[in-house]
Amino acid sequence: GLIMPISELVLRQACRQLVLWRAGGHPLFRMAVNLSPRQFQHSGLERRILAILEETGAPPQALEFEITENLLLDNRPETLATLAALRDMGASVVLDDFGKEYSSLGYVKRLPISAIKIDQSFIDGVPDDESDTAIVRSVLTMARDLELSVVAEGVETAAQRDFLLGAGCELFQGYFFSRPVPPEEMDSLLEAGWLPKR
Repeated sequence: GLIMPISELVLRQACRQLVLWRAGGHPLFRMAVNLSPRQFQHSGLERRILAILEETGAPPQALEFEITENLLLDNRPETLATLAALRDMGASVVLDDFGKEYSSLGYVKRLPISAIKIDQSFIDGVPDDESDTAIVRSVLTMARDLELSVVAEGVETAAQRDFLLGAGCELFQGYFFSRPVPPEEMDSLLEAGWLPKR
């Protein structure tokens, strides 16, 4: 039962840090926060998020909420309503680990999401594995046609980055760019002019 208070603590701290970075002269900075399945399915989710936004002063337009595909397996109307409520408050919703679980193309076209993140298990094989390469190209084409952004997860080599750039992917996440860093170290990176796109 700890996931609920922990999730709220994470969101509150993320919003506070976002406000600090934006106040420090980085207005384009956006914060991605994972929503746990239990948190997402809680009936008071939107109300709790709005309360935290009001408490911290974080603008909803600067937030991205990441959800995993398994949340969508039951295809309940409440799920779509929650996604729509998050979008309507101004936040973005990103489908995380795309391709790892269910990957029904039927639900992707109906969801009020702004981006998908290609699971690292596919990125690991590019550019050498023909199957992974074909899957990644297909996801990028589909996303482009649906006007969705794509984030490639787990980019660890220049070869992966170069393949993805050539295939039309513009947003990346992975150790090739940076390992996770604490806020103090990120402050130094931002002051030095390093601003991530995602």
